[in-house]
Amino acid sequence: MAADRKKKQKRKAPGKQAAKGKSMRGYGGGGVDTIISVEEVTRQVESIAQDVTIKQLDALVKGEPSLKIDNLRAGYGKMEILHNLNLRVGHKQSLCLIGPNGAGKSTILHAIFGFNDIFDGEITVGGNGARRDITRLSPNAKLKQAGIAYILQDKSVFPSMTVEENLWMGGFLMDSPADAKAAAERVFDKYPRLATRRRHQAKVLSGGERRLLEISRALVMEPEILLVDEPSIGLEPRFIDMVFEILHDLQHGEGKTIIMVEQNAKKGLEFADIGYVLVSGEVAIAGEGDKLLKNPEVGRLFLGG
Repeated sequence: MAADRKKKQKRKAPGKQAAKGKSMRGYGGGGVDTIISVEEVTRQVESIAQDVTIKQLDALVKGEPSLKIDNLRAGYGKMEILHNLNLRVGHKQSLCLIGPNGAGKSTILHAIFGFNDIFDGEITVGGNGARRDITRLSPNAKLKQAGIAYILQDKSVFPSMTVEENLWMGGFLMDSPADAKAAAERVFDKYPRLATRRRHQAKVLSGGERRLLEISRALVMEPEILLVDEPSIGLEPRFIDMVFEILHDLQHGEGKTIIMVEQNAKKGLEFADIGYVLVSGEVAIAGEGDKLLKNPEVGRLFLGG
């Protein structure tokens, strides 16, 4: 028994020494010396959280907000995840949400699109004095009437359907199947890579092609605002670059407003005009994407720096 205890102590010792000798880092785009738990990341983010005011959020927006959230309380069932959350993003701007697991990032996208329970607060869209309250609209109404599309995480395509049929499904709220097919053709014109695979079942596509199909299906309804959940998840680096190039074109070439959740914090902040660091259902830090990249505390916890 004594020998067993000595063996266990020897196995534990290197870990203790490493924790003392090397700095602890978070997760994101870089390497780590010592992996720390989600709970510890949450605690450390809370310790550096700022008093983010509405005035500061407004200052990050160019012009009027395309989408605005005021004092939102939302969650699932009786569980409140978001606590009096405020958010602003301007027309043709991009916003990236980062933070530890459980911070409420995807819950924000769900609340905007109508996938969860909203207890209080308001979500509005529009500009030029014509703002519209969409807080309690159904997901179908938000897609068709408010121009908001949700690009889900990986594996949301219909694998046994062809690429073409998947795109038709993106137009299920259009007035007729002919309208959906015409919209699909416009997508094929934009992305020849998909056009060459139109008769292939989605399950044979590469990871990058599947993500392109997921994005393209959301474009069939010609939305103005894109909610993008973890665009890089499960992709090889070359496909990650391709996806972000597509999103860049949609924002800067087609004038889409993009709100993104991205676990690869470095990639997301490099892409986005605005970044929010979330913790425990609240905005802990907000700033321009490139400035958050240079923030040493954000770097330590999320960028591997």
